[in-house]
Amino acid sequence: MNLSIQVAAKTDVGCVRKNNEDNFGYSRDLGLFVVCDGMGGMAAGEVASKLAVEKMRDYFMAARNGSFPQVGKPVEGASQRGNALASAIHAANEAIYAAAEKGESHRGMGSTIVAVLADRRQPLFSIAHVGDSRIYLLRRGSMQQLTNDHSLVMEQVRRGMITRQEAEKSEMQNIIIKALGPEPEVEPDVDERMAQPGDQLLLATDGLTKLVPDDRIQSIVQGASSQDAAVADLIKTAKDKGGEDNITCILLRFERVPWYKQWFQSPGGGGIEWQSSC
Repeated sequence: MNLSIQVAAKTDVGCVRKNNEDNFGYSRDLGLFVVCDGMGGMAAGEVASKLAVEKMRDYFMAARNGSFPQVGKPVEGASQRGNALASAIHAANEAIYAAAEKGESHRGMGSTIVAVLADRRQPLFSIAHVGDSRIYLLRRGSMQQLTNDHSLVMEQVRRGMITRQEAEKSEMQNIIIKALGPEPEVEPDVDERMAQPGDQLLLATDGLTKLVPDDRIQSIVQGASSQDAAVADLIKTAKDKGGEDNITCILLRFERVPWYKQWFQSPGGGGIEWQSSC
């Protein structure tokens, strides 16, 4: 079964912040889609998230021949491509940590990350994340969160200390227990799924998910006339609810295509097209 991907992406500073610390990047040719939410004073969050997106891109651009260098600890049970996604995240973490150590203004900076790597040879995709940005799968009228927030309140929920409803009202929602940059090593969560025609994947920062309930997100995406319209409406809805943080979304849709067409349409000249907010 051959599948193509439709994609739309957008980032917005929101209604309160003066600068945008979110960044995203994607390439249908590489099958790579990345969303990052930076943190740190004096614009360091912007530096961290931009660096993370660039390092993810650079890793897979260098590995176009199918040879994925191992960085960090391999993920037990993951495929070669799942481990490649983890290796790219390790490389991004190392770069942010090293940059933070060089200057006082960047010390302590960090970033969340959610990433999807789609396999152009079969309907398989790998996902990885660090932090509280999220990936959702919309399939056949339902929506499932594929990532688990690396946050203090969600860790309390997982341990049964508080309910999810209490977590949504907690004053500690912004406390992240895992991110890229603060430590020399990080362990991303990695998972792998089979794609089906009509599946949609939403990658989003917490500027969306903390303000717009899951059922409203699902309603917007499923009711939109296009991927671009869905992304625009998601961001508008978050802003209408206060837009307290930067808001970033990438929305993918897997579509069936005839066997004689390539899964991804490569640009002329054999180059790699890369779209980014950086």
